[in-house]
Amino acid sequence: MQKVFILLAMLFSVVFYAQETEEATYTKRVLEETEVDLLFSYYDQDGDNAAVSGGEGTQELTDVTSTIVVKMPLNNDDVLTVDVGISAYTSASSSNVNPFDGDVTKKASPFSASSGASKSDKLVHIKAGYEHSSKDRNQIVGANFYAAKEYDYSSLGLGVSYAYLFNEKNTELSFSGQVYLDTWKPQYPTELRTGFFDNRITGTGTYNPNFTAFTDKNRNTYSVSLGLSQILGKKVQGSLFADVIVQSGLLSTPFQRVYFGDVNNFFIDDFQLADDVEILPDNRVKIPIGGRLNYYVNDALIVRTYYRFYTDDWGVSSNTASIELPIKLNNAFTLYPTYRFYNQTAADYFYEKEAAVSTLDYYTSDYDLSKFVSHQYGAGLRYKDIFAKQKVFGFGLKAVDVRGTMYNRDNGLDSFIVSLGATFVNMK
Repeated sequence: MQKVFILLAMLFSVVFYAQETEEATYTKRVLEETEVDLLFSYYDQDGDNAAVSGGEGTQELTDVTSTIVVKMPLNNDDVLTVDVGISAYTSASSSNVNPFDGDVTKKASPFSASSGASKSDKLVHIKAGYEHSSKDRNQIVGANFYAAKEYDYSSLGLGVSYAYLFNEKNTELSFSGQVYLDTWKPQYPTELRTGFFDNRITGTGTYNPNFTAFTDKNRNTYSVSLGLSQILGKKVQGSLFADVIVQSGLLSTPFQRVYFGDVNNFFIDDFQLADDVEILPDNRVKIPIGGRLNYYVNDALIVRTYYRFYTDDWGVSSNTASIELPIKLNNAFTLYPTYRFYNQTAADYFYEKEAAVSTLDYYTSDYDLSKFVSHQYGAGLRYKDIFAKQKVFGFGLKAVDVRGTMYNRDNGLDSFIVSLGATFVNMK
């Protein structure tokens, strides 16, 4: 009955418009029915430059993430979206925050995992968003709330957005702002904690690192984004964006070790004890700018391209370029191979192991802040049924997405991720 009513309303609106009457017309709902997205991913990585052990050591990590996203139409013009997820990981690298709490018969080493409690953790998040569209669908106003929690870190976020469409909806201007208020529960390397003592320490002299715990445990992030999207022709659509991101507070990661070149080395087994943790400035400004260009080749192929330039006041600049080629196999299936290129310069404060000296103000051996080039290759397969013929618990299966991606960078980090997504729509 609802579909019949919608059809009749649309028919009457056309008739009334043709007769140039002043009677009301039917307004299409922004979202017709409730949609549910179920998302799952498995991530695995390896490398030999772990920041936890001062830029040297295993980076083995596995992460499993499950997320459910529910989009609910509140009326013709308003949509509420709720996103809830949990991410559970096991990390050989983070296990070495305390490399001595595992099997005492096994030598501690930065290239092997400790079996202690710090080897795993989980992150839980929830995000709620609200969007209101004007009657003519030329304006969209939104707001969102975000909260996340893991063992040593918690985050709260608030955001607003606004989009304005004009030029017969061929042009869109958008603005968004976001604030994240984060709090650390600092976890330092075990040898830097108060009261640490172990009679297995070897080295010349006495191990007495010049370490001071952080007093500021907050990290605040403020971002503003501007966007312009334009239909350039029957086959071409482009967009530009620019962001400004300002961070303040504790921007160092408390459990990431640093080793100095001008002090003596101390060990327990094969594990070198920290000289300090990374120390980074308490302010950072990031500016990414970029754009997208999509070209419709024919009914079977679309070319989607993306480029972004990034710079910040820590000395990092980068270039990102990617291409995706959705190939329509038939009415239901689309194959989309992807490729992404990335390069960046090193931060002013990055030093390889024992390249920093103790007189410096700032230092880190986190290879995420080093100079590197990376490549990412992937492919996905999408099944889409606009009529949602397949039913699961009363919901119609609208789409299924399967994607696999390989990633490698020239400083030794390799990873892959497999993801699965399914969209269901409420059928009445």
